[in-house]
Amino acid sequence: MLQTVLLVIHVLIAIALISIILLQQGRGATAGAAFGSGASSTVFGARGTGSFLSRTTSVLALLFFGNCLLLAFLASRLDAAPPSSIGAQLIEHAAPTSTPKAPVPVAPAPVSDVPPIPASKP
Repeated sequence: MLQTVLLVIHVLIAIALISIILLQQGRGATAGAAFGSGASSTVFGARGTGSFLSRTTSVLALLFFGNCLLLAFLASRLDAAPPSSIGAQLIEHAAPTSTPKAPVPVAPAPVSDVPPIPASKP
């Protein structure tokens, strides 16, 4: 149950991280400020969206990696844990009781026993 919740949180963090990264401006976007479009990014303050989006990206990246480590830890504990009583019962019922026997080889039919194909007349 905990692993399922952590997986859902992991996917949500990944989607948020991707969207925040795509919202950020590249290095070449500052060249547009020289031609008068620099004032349009003052919604998030005088420094623009750089510090807000950078900080949000850093926090989401830390949460993502922390969640990765926690999921890996839980997966390793599940692999090392002894099987539960229900799981052991399922394994016992699924295990074959005897070794499977090798298939008996079947010889091909002799060619003389095959009936001839009737010839068609033109």
